[in-house]
Amino acid sequence: MFIDVHMHVVRKKTLARNEAGDYFYATPEEQIQLMDKTGVDKGILSPYANPEAVTQYATVEDVLEICETYPDRFIPFCSVDPRAISNSPDANLSRHLAYYKERGCKGVGEVCPNLYFDDPLVMNLFKHCEMCEMPVLFHIAVKVGGAYGIADDLHLPRLEKCLQTFPGLIFIGHSQAYWSEIGGDVTEENRNRYPEGKIGPGGVVPRLLEQYPNMYAEISARSGLHALTRDPEFGHEFIDRFQDKLLFGTDTSSPTNDHRHAEVMRTLHSETHISTEAFEKISWQNANRILKLGL
Repeated sequence: MFIDVHMHVVRKKTLARNEAGDYFYATPEEQIQLMDKTGVDKGILSPYANPEAVTQYATVEDVLEICETYPDRFIPFCSVDPRAISNSPDANLSRHLAYYKERGCKGVGEVCPNLYFDDPLVMNLFKHCEMCEMPVLFHIAVKVGGAYGIADDLHLPRLEKCLQTFPGLIFIGHSQAYWSEIGGDVTEENRNRYPEGKIGPGGVVPRLLEQYPNMYAEISARSGLHALTRDPEFGHEFIDRFQDKLLFGTDTSSPTNDHRHAEVMRTLHSETHISTEAFEKISWQNANRILKLGL
């Protein structure tokens, strides 16, 4: 079984994602077609809640409605912008999170406000996520301004500060600026890209996964898949070493997406590069465990 922890849909098409007008977000029916094509059983839907990250909003209520319509295929996440209610680090975001958790949301994501990890508003969101026992899936950006995602510096010191400050909160890493830190060769120039070649020692991502029980990662988008496959020998060892910390995902958001993540995982397993135990953990068991899906 595959549980995809990172998917996006919109209830119906409105504004195109590009100015050419030919690139749209996926509808639920289009997403299910892609899932059937790639052999993905269930998908966790993340709303589009942060204005930096969208051309068309998908509210938590939209996601809940879609999950109620297709309960065998979709599972809801919620997302609350840290500027919500009062744009204040004292805002009671637990009111929203507790309500959405009661409605069936299993986590918070994809969190994309273009503020620093240790901005008081973001720290307030994390505090309430920890209080409500809601894991957080986030997108990292390399700067504030002209970007989307929570911003951090080279080698992710602000993320590490949050891991230390909120030990009871599960953080799920994602994006180029996260996965480029898999090796010690990352630089300011390539940290928001897809570094090529052999992966050198000293990467921050392996250290954070090793050192912090609350640090997890998902393999979605080009960033996650590229990190695991650019250096096959390193990737196979990394998967084995962190098989309890990795989650399957694709970040599929458009009907034109055709991600190879499930195909690659099946190939790694069939060619015995990863064990059956690791394959099952990453493909669905870890998500089932940390998100308390009850499957």
